[in-house]
Amino acid sequence: MTDLDFTGLRAMFVNCTLKRSPEISNTQGLVDASAGIMRKHGVEVEVIRAVDHDLATGVYPNMTEHGWATDEWPEIYPRVLASDILVIAGPIWLGDNSSQTKLVIERLYALSGMQNAKGQYLFYGRVAGCLITGNEDGIKHCAQNVLYSLQHIGYTIPPNADAGWIGEAGPGPSYLDPGSGGPDNDFTNRNTTFMTWNLMHLAKLLKDAGGVPAFGNQRSEWDAGTRFDFVNPEYR
Repeated sequence: MTDLDFTGLRAMFVNCTLKRSPEISNTQGLVDASAGIMRKHGVEVEVIRAVDHDLATGVYPNMTEHGWATDEWPEIYPRVLASDILVIAGPIWLGDNSSQTKLVIERLYALSGMQNAKGQYLFYGRVAGCLITGNEDGIKHCAQNVLYSLQHIGYTIPPNADAGWIGEAGPGPSYLDPGSGGPDNDFTNRNTTFMTWNLMHLAKLLKDAGGVPAFGNQRSEWDAGTRFDFVNPEYR
């Protein structure tokens, strides 16, 4: 059997609910299910609610250098970079991701031009997934936006890297409401479990391999003139 001890891995869940602590977050209920599996197998897990922090709007690592009086992102992103696994979790509003989800992705994007020690984009060698909750349609729409954004900035996305729960369309019970059926939903529980294990498996594979191989993807080398066998048709 594959080694099921993932001690040494670190995961960060960013809950993009619009509800500040200690208000109950239905998204947190699904986060807890995934994080519980990880902790059981040795992963060090940190969970934060973005809305509890003073995150400035913008696409620079530190927005106090661009006119904002305060910005807690410079205190948070080093913990993101120290994590092998990132899970963005959030609710559906008006059929789309929450404003907090968009804000967090924009702040991650602010770091995407930076490079790691190999000269690759900064997020190479890390894996990511997402969890979506709500009582209206839109899980796949929201997930594809999050997962596209995360792979675009350098995260590796494993198979089945999203899961979610939605109740009956329109006003109705949320995930943690009594009688909602959310915590007992087999489809949601299966997808959440598969996502969690795939994140751990791929994160361990990448960590053991020293990250993504550094050839053909080094921004530092491209800027220095290396073209990795690319041939411009105009010069053939």
